[in-house]
Amino acid sequence: MSSFGILDKFSINNLDSWLQTSLANGGIALIDKEKSWTSFDACAKLKGITRIPKVGHAGTLDPLATGLLIICFGKATKSISIFQDYKKSYFARIKLGATTRTLDAELEEENICDISNLKEEEIYQFEKKYRGEMSQMPPIFSSKKINGKRLYKYARNNEEVQPKPSIINIYDLSIKKIELPFVDVEIECSKGTYVRSIARDIGIDLGVGAYLADLRRTAIGEYKADNAIKISEIQEQIKNPNI
Repeated sequence: MSSFGILDKFSINNLDSWLQTSLANGGIALIDKEKSWTSFDACAKLKGITRIPKVGHAGTLDPLATGLLIICFGKATKSISIFQDYKKSYFARIKLGATTRTLDAELEEENICDISNLKEEEIYQFEKKYRGEMSQMPPIFSSKKINGKRLYKYARNNEEVQPKPSIINIYDLSIKKIELPFVDVEIECSKGTYVRSIARDIGIDLGVGAYLADLRRTAIGEYKADNAIKISEIQEQIKNPNI
């Protein structure tokens, strides 16, 4: 990957040089995606800003999630699958005692449940239980395809469909804080892992329901969200190239 120019907080002041390198040889940008943007929105915006014809992302982030999105430009788009195979790290906030159809905060809470009898030791057990290779059922509101059609399109049309489980790997799951009804968790996992599904499954195991209240991707392989930049910073740099 070293042959590609990398746009991040360390190189943003050399944007012109990065643009030239990316047009000729390909480049990547470490983007800190903001909430409500889709990954496609980010690619489309950057395509317009940079005027580089080929742009693609290396791993979808849900609209309500924030954090690291690797955007590939030009010849670097041929290496998207390499970036997708890297381990992903997340900070997740899970809310216990309710569910939603989307498994996150997009839709209203349902199945609200009393969690006053929950004990912290019951929650901490998931640090060991949710590690290693396992089968995971994807959310019905997801971009995963069945018969060429994305699951969320079936879900939004109230069409019944049964997705197939995927084999994923959770390399590490650490509970950082319990402040009921919220549980803060750090997760390192393989590609194809849905953190929303982890939240759902924890809620099922506890018998109280749960959903993903907030999510931030903190790393993809060696690339860190701490070094990423917002799209607005790129826009500002183009407007004011001497800052």
